[in-house]
Amino acid sequence: MKENLTRSGIKLSPVYGPSESNGDYSERFGNPGEYPCTRGTRAYSGRGWIQRELSGEGDPKRSNEQFKYLMALGQTGLDVIGDSRDSPTSPTMSLMDPDHPLARYTVGTQGVSLCRHDDYRELLDRIPLDQMSISSSGPSMFTVASLYLLAKERGVPPGVHRGSVIEWPFYSKHCSYAYKMPFDLHLRMSCDVIEFCSKEMPKFHGYLEDTYFFSEAGLNAVEEAALGFVEIRHIVRTLLARGLDIDSFAPRIAILTNCSMDFYEEIAKIRAMRRIFARMMKEEFGAKDPRSQAVNIAVHTSGLSLTTEQPANNIVRGAVQTVALVALGLAGVSALEISTFDEGYRTPSKEAHLVGLRTQQVIDLETNINSVQDPFGGSWFMESLTDEVEARILDMVNDIESLGDPAVLVSSGYFKQFFHGTMGRYHRQVHDGEVLKVGMNVHQMPAEQDTLLRDISEEKIEPLFAVAASSCSRCPEV
Repeated sequence: MKENLTRSGIKLSPVYGPSESNGDYSERFGNPGEYPCTRGTRAYSGRGWIQRELSGEGDPKRSNEQFKYLMALGQTGLDVIGDSRDSPTSPTMSLMDPDHPLARYTVGTQGVSLCRHDDYRELLDRIPLDQMSISSSGPSMFTVASLYLLAKERGVPPGVHRGSVIEWPFYSKHCSYAYKMPFDLHLRMSCDVIEFCSKEMPKFHGYLEDTYFFSEAGLNAVEEAALGFVEIRHIVRTLLARGLDIDSFAPRIAILTNCSMDFYEEIAKIRAMRRIFARMMKEEFGAKDPRSQAVNIAVHTSGLSLTTEQPANNIVRGAVQTVALVALGLAGVSALEISTFDEGYRTPSKEAHLVGLRTQQVIDLETNINSVQDPFGGSWFMESLTDEVEARILDMVNDIESLGDPAVLVSSGYFKQFFHGTMGRYHRQVHDGEVLKVGMNVHQMPAEQDTLLRDISEEKIEPLFAVAASSCSRCPEV
């Protein structure tokens, strides 16, 4: 009989029994909203999660229209992507002016072009800052500065801002978002943003640990979580060394995690991450505020799991991952976005946005899914798997930290080499059929028959040459 393994290599038994789950209930689990937060960081409220879709395309005005289209469809939060991913010459995420010659053919093709405060004014025109959660993958220092100034300009207290910015000094240059700055400067600016937000924008998450973006380099669930905690721990230590109190900033740390197609393991990963974070904050860093121990977790379904072949299949993949994270894994989920069916080709089209958002809404409103929190809690199988995932995450964190200062590992190329290895491993697994992809390496069809949704998916986004020519002709205000 074939051995059943998770993506992280954990062996699964066909049947589980009472001996698989032992220990004191309050110590290992607790009710939702209680330490150690295994079953959720919030008590049952009956509310759903923030429903949003990754958006931003072309210039700020076009992206603003995209936001308003999604809000009219019922979206309850904004998730903004700067023109960025997978290209070292995409200006916003590379801290490059869009009028730079190298940026000419990429401006606005993989997100919205943002390089000055006027861009943020146009991007968020007529968006109610005090009512809408705004999360951004753009450079955090510029995003926070503009959000703060916009609130001032509109007569809104900056302290009402909700949302998040990503801090990623460890891994950004190895996985798509190549900030052109030395590591020490990047770390310092990240900590500056976190400290500023803790004082001036206390409802805003000045530190979102984005394990999603680097997990798309082929990492499994254990590797994703372990590397996330290595970065969290280093940033926390750096902030404490500045003299900050742990409870002054820890309540506004959040994690954006991935969800692959490994259904059970992804649920166990989320539960384990909550428990690890709670214990780490309380036992290691001395956090006394319960909010510091209850990390907010947002989720993004896996783009790596999607295929360019038979793009309609991606709709099913997004729905399955949403059910895993919302229904069974994330009691108290804070926010969710679905990687859309055309992810393999482009940033989401209007049609793909509609399908992604409606998928969330159907699951939320038609399935009775929010009636019970953490329905797998107490399952002999799930508690055993959660324990094993947690143990492996902690072992990997300890192994990495035993090599020395993680900041030195960044400079030495340790993580770059690690990511190159995981990328190659994943592609070999797909190529060899170890990881099955319907339409790609199993149940294929001839190209002439593979037409469903392909016309939408293959529609090109033209570079914004006009923006490239004029966008930074004036001295930027931020």
